[in-house]
Amino acid sequence: MNLENITLISFGYFEKGLLELIVDDVEREFSVPVKTREGYLDLSEYYDPARKQYNGNELLKEIETQFATETSKTLGIFNVDLYIPILTYIFGQAFLNGRSGIASIYRLSNERYGIKKDQTTFVDRIRKEVIHELGHTFGLFHCSNPTCVMRSSTYVEDIDQKEHSLCHKCKSDMGVHTL
Repeated sequence: MNLENITLISFGYFEKGLLELIVDDVEREFSVPVKTREGYLDLSEYYDPARKQYNGNELLKEIETQFATETSKTLGIFNVDLYIPILTYIFGQAFLNGRSGIASIYRLSNERYGIKKDQTTFVDRIRKEVIHELGHTFGLFHCSNPTCVMRSSTYVEDIDQKEHSLCHKCKSDMGVHTL
């Protein structure tokens, strides 16, 4: 793949300029230009009324089919509660060493947990999840380093404990798997 850019596509309601707050960090982490744009999908097709959530596997396939290109890593960003059949919820997922991934901001705000709003923490969590999912598209697995952005996150507190950057080992591994 001759990678030209990373494309972050917002689906649904987002505060104006939210994704632009993380573009520089994503560009710095992957040394690839990042662009943002808005997209549209009829999300009702992915809604599971029994779970009151949206099927992450199906959304990921849709991003891959409709929006991914051969020259870009594409991440669809949603503001809905995502699940996969084996987990109660997910923050995101991506095709390993693939072209696309998804992330959701739905569970990243303090208000979701009855805590006072903190925009800085919210944006930091988004930044980490976007970089994490893109890391998978660059061929990275979950990392055992507790501060690496590629460490698996089950709870939002796990996200808070990580840095928004790859550890030395993951940076080295990424160089082996890409470019």
